[in-house]
Amino acid sequence: MLLTIDVGNTHTVLGLFDGEEIVEHWRISTDSRRTADELAVLLQGLMGMHPLLGEELGDGIDGIAICATVPSVLHELREVTRRYYGDVPAVLVEPGVKTGVPILTDNPKEVGADRIINAVAAVELYGGPAIVVDFGTATTFDAVSARGEYVGGVIAPGIEISVDALGVKGAQLRKIEVARPRAVIGKNTVEAMQSGIIYGFAGQVDGVVNRMARELADDPDDVTVIATGGLAPMVLGESSVIDEHEPWLTLIGLRLVYERNVSRI
Repeated sequence: MLLTIDVGNTHTVLGLFDGEEIVEHWRISTDSRRTADELAVLLQGLMGMHPLLGEELGDGIDGIAICATVPSVLHELREVTRRYYGDVPAVLVEPGVKTGVPILTDNPKEVGADRIINAVAAVELYGGPAIVVDFGTATTFDAVSARGEYVGGVIAPGIEISVDALGVKGAQLRKIEVARPRAVIGKNTVEAMQSGIIYGFAGQVDGVVNRMARELADDPDDVTVIATGGLAPMVLGESSVIDEHEPWLTLIGLRLVYERNVSRI
């Protein structure tokens, strides 16, 4: 079994692979204050419930692949792999790790590991040219060329950030549940805010993707647009440009990067 861990700013997603099939997954909050020991206990609690794994931490785990956008959490997870999974090959995505995707940006080291991993999976699953739209803490748009190169992207405030900002900065507004309203024209404040979030982000996705596609390919229709991230389902039905929805895109990318590096460990 391969354990994959994608640490985002708000949530951490874990996936368990049996070969190429993801057989279990978990989503937990990202907490930069957790120590390696606390993370180990958390992992043991989650994986101890799976019938294919043993009760002891590490039983049934043959490999680990990790990417993180939070440096302090990456540091603690590195310690987890050293102390609790010492005999298990582990790949932590950072500079020097082989991905198979050339990074054609001004400073490749500043590109988030999760964005590169998404590009790896997009190339493998759909080929290029492609655009990955990841609905996380930020909404990121990442462009992959026809030759499978990461060429750059766009970063915008995410859905939850926008909801929080409205609730904090609006004197008569409050934080709301992100849900699809009855109609575009809201009949009350909550529905009006929900409409602005859902349809506003759908319009943003369509506008940004269309502009990116015109820069990325001679024929924009050749560009495959893939949506991923925990909040993607909220926008899928309202966006006109998304071709594919792959909720486990980052975890699949981690599996691919592990396979490309494990023989080098």
